[in-house]
Amino acid sequence: MLSFIHNMTAFSWFISIVDIAIVSYGIYRLFLLIRGTRAVQLIKGIALLLLAVPISKWLKLSATHMVLQDIQTMLIVAIPIVFQPELRRALEQLGQGRFFSENLLARNEEVDVAHVIDEVARAADRLSRSRTGALMVIERQTGLQEYVATGTPIGAVVSAALLENIFVPNTPLHDGACIIRGDRVVAAAAFLPLTESAQPGSELGSRHRAAIGISEQSDAISVAVSEETGWISIAAEGRLYRRLEDRALREMLMRYLRPRPHPPLRLWHRGAQP
Repeated sequence: MLSFIHNMTAFSWFISIVDIAIVSYGIYRLFLLIRGTRAVQLIKGIALLLLAVPISKWLKLSATHMVLQDIQTMLIVAIPIVFQPELRRALEQLGQGRFFSENLLARNEEVDVAHVIDEVARAADRLSRSRTGALMVIERQTGLQEYVATGTPIGAVVSAALLENIFVPNTPLHDGACIIRGDRVVAAAAFLPLTESAQPGSELGSRHRAAIGISEQSDAISVAVSEETGWISIAAEGRLYRRLEDRALREMLMRYLRPRPHPPLRLWHRGAQP
């Protein structure tokens, strides 16, 4: 009898370990799935909101606690809507049998920013002189993996020659955006969201609207070259800066892309804009 109880206890421990391992691996694969997408920033915001609920109760902030609880209830409805692209991608990978097998390469954290800026600026200048339309998007903290998936994978080191060849007119990769992650061109001919803002005006086409659109949806920096005028523009934080010369282009890219130390978390003070 004691032997039977011992065996049952060992079996229960084994089942529990297997159960925890399955759940842990599922969560791990889920993190890999959302890594490199906007969902990471959204999850951080939700985590801060959930953390604020018990803190407001502990501080006896009755009104704040009530509002946060109402927002927490609304999250049940909002989360499936907010994470709709990631949920769709997870179900697609699950149906294709790739959810448990696909690997996601880690980003190269050590990037020569000056080299990337120099190559992008040289490419933009040459494309401007030949009046070749182009749209180059540089990823920052917010991942653009969902937009990378809409384009053609490249995976090559950034160079002016490569960027110029991508946007040669009447070639398969000419239409759409080129996305740069770190020091690599990860995709070309990618589709981006168009802005609904009236800022660009009627004289600008879909290329510049896409440049503004991706800067509204993320913290990415877009460099657009007009094929009609040859003007170089930068879209950042939902704003479009037009008619940039080479020096101004390099200064703006350096301003937005240069490495900066992470500031301390400030809950009650909004940090300065880059």
